[in-house]
Amino acid sequence: MDELDTKQPQDGALLVTPDATKAASKTDGAAGDGKAEDAAELLDEILEMMDLDVEVLIREDDERVVLDVEGEDAGRVIGKKGQTLDALQFLLNKILNRYPDGRRHIIVDSGDYRERHDKGLENLARREAKRAVAEGRVVTLQPMSARDRRVIHLSLAKFEGVTTASQGKGTQRRIQIIPARRGGRRR
Repeated sequence: MDELDTKQPQDGALLVTPDATKAASKTDGAAGDGKAEDAAELLDEILEMMDLDVEVLIREDDERVVLDVEGEDAGRVIGKKGQTLDALQFLLNKILNRYPDGRRHIIVDSGDYRERHDKGLENLARREAKRAVAEGRVVTLQPMSARDRRVIHLSLAKFEGVTTASQGKGTQRRIQIIPARRGGRRR
């Protein structure tokens, strides 16, 4: 008997039932196409394998699907600095958007974590931009994920008197907030 035919979970393996992904190639990329339901079903299966007591709710429009995770273990779904949410979101997008037709961005959230986190990043960006202008020197932020850097760049794109640039490689990539009189490139 083939290893994949057994009903026993395998350590370190993500077992996805064919039913959870069969509709991925048949969707047209609009609300009501079934992609949201497929994503919710797949996420529910993964969270069940993680033995978490949560419920998955769906919000969708033509561009994206937001899966809200609520319940007793919702905090565990967020993980440290949102890393578990990011990992789950990455997996769902890779599995459900593997065909070019009908792609829709899938966002996994819990308790509006992403919105609160983004607002915190925007406040940090404005505060540090004001400091860069007041002190007339470059302010370098701590290393952060690509998603977080994007939030900072976008929040400062129209902030008068500063430009932003990313510096470094990989996990050590940081944002520099540069006062206008010091030059720098605009993002």
